[in-house]
Amino acid sequence: MLFQSARVYLRKMTEEDVDVYHTWRNDAEVMRTTSPSMDVFTVEGTREFVSQVILGSTTSKSYIIVDKQTQTPIGITSLIQIDLKNRNAECIIDIGAKEFWGKGYGNEALRLLLDYAFLEMNLHRVSLRVFSFNEKAIKLYEKIGFKHEGISRQLLFREGKWHDLVHMGILQNEYVS
Repeated sequence: MLFQSARVYLRKMTEEDVDVYHTWRNDAEVMRTTSPSMDVFTVEGTREFVSQVILGSTTSKSYIIVDKQTQTPIGITSLIQIDLKNRNAECIIDIGAKEFWGKGYGNEALRLLLDYAFLEMNLHRVSLRVFSFNEKAIKLYEKIGFKHEGISRQLLFREGKWHDLVHMGILQNEYVS
């Protein structure tokens, strides 16, 4: 276990996580709030994505979020586009196991990732992007300390309407774990 809180721990993603990640990646309800494309992926396509993009990248670190009580993988969180020279990165989080939604697991996992980013990696800034209709996520990010930095207007067409993409960021000196 790399990082742990009261109910979850983060562990490095491995090739063995392809099947569970593939299930989340192809669940429209899970991807509705995070995926711009809503594409359907083959297992081989997911395996290739995990191998090349997630595990093969030198500028990202991805972790499976595991429920400590049941040892069940419940989601993924990552630092991507890591720029060590300028000490910044972007973060993503998906809780793929829907029975864990709305119970604070995302909050715990994201704080663990930010602890790592700011306290271990000594990053100066972490950013994220979120669809404007994902109000629960925006409230969580605000609660953690992320600030609104901008909007890409009407970037996403989903369910018959245009939606904005909200850009948020948090600085090392603004973050309190």
